[in-house]
Amino acid sequence: MPSIDVDVQLSASECLRHYRGEVQQVYAYSLDGRRVLFPARALRRILRRDGVKGVFRLVFTDDGRFESIAELRQG
Repeated sequence: MPSIDVDVQLSASECLRHYRGEVQQVYAYSLDGRRVLFPARALRRILRRDGVKGVFRLVFTDDGRFESIAELRQG
């Protein structure tokens, strides 16, 4: 399955907007400079008190649908 590593730096207040459903998609940059779009619901799995900060691996199905997210390192 395809995957991409992204750097995500979102404050707690930015994450709250995603969690409330005010924002449906998250834009982040991959480590190789590509702009990546993934569903905001994915943040619920990795949210901390101070937001979401670190490098994460996004896994997609073969047809490009988001499947999972895993933390590679905290930022």
